Amino acid sequence: MKPKWTHSRNETQTKTTTSTQSWSLGLAQPSPSPPARPLLSYLCWVCSLVTPLTSRYRKLPVILQAPERAVGLGSMNRTHPQRNGDVAAWCSTKPFSEEKVTRFCAASNNRTGFLCDDRAACIPASQVCDRASNCRNGEDEQEMLCGDLPHSLPGYLVFHCSNPKYWIYADKRCNGMNDCGDCSDEMGSSAACPLCGSDWWSCSPVLYEYCSCIPRRLCRDGIQHCLDWSDEYICTP
Repeated sequence: MKPKWTHSRNETQTKTTTSTQSWSLGLAQPSPSPPARPLLSYLCWVCSLVTPLTSRYRKLPVILQAPERAVGLGSMNRTHPQRNGDVAAWCSTKPFSEEKVTRFCAASNNRTGFLCDDRAACIPASQVCDRASNCRNGEDEQEMLCGDLPHSLPGYLVFHCSNPKYWIYADKRCNGMNDCGDCSDEMGSSAACPLCGSDWWSCSPVLYEYCSCIPRRLCRDGIQHCLDWSDEYICTP
C-alpha cells in the first residue's frame, strides 16, 4: 500500500508543477465549468439578455417598426393626386391652401371647374373671383387667386382669345356664344370646339352673339337668325 500512496503523491506534485510552469509561460488556462444554475436563476439570466434588445427596439422610428402603417398614410395619393382618378380621394384633412395640389375638376355639362376645400363642391370656372363666395369657406375669392386677374388664376381656368388683350374663363369656351368677340373661342384653332350639337343649328348667324351655330329653339320663330334663312325654312325646333 505504501508504494501506491507514494506514486499518487508524486503524480499530484508533477501535475502541480506542470500547471505552474504553464501559467508562468503565459499559456491560456481552461476556464472552470460554471456551476449548475437553478431554473429560476437561468430564467433571470435570459431576461437580462432580452430586456436591452426590447428597449432598443422601442426607440426605433415608427416606420422601421411597422412599415405596413407607413403605406396607409396617404403619402402616395398626396404625391400623385390623379393616381386614383379622383382628386378628392385623399386621406389628408388639410385645406387646399396648405397643399400644393391642383383644384381642377369637371363641373356640370363637363365644363372646366374649380374644386373647393371640401373636396366635394365643383364650381364652374366663371364663378371664381366673381365677388360672390361660391365655396363654403370662400376659397374661390381669396386674394392669391383674385389679386391680379388673369395672371393670378391657374392656367386651366383661363382661355386667351386671339386678341392678346382679351381673355375669358375656360368654361366659356365652346359654349356656342361669341364670348371673345371675334369667335376665336368657338371657331379658333386653339379652341378646338366640336361641331354643333343636337340642340344647335349650323349656319352663318346674323346676330353677333353667335358664331357658327344658333340654338334650335330660335328656329321657325318668324325672325331671321341665319343669313340664308335656313332657320325659318329648313331647321326644326
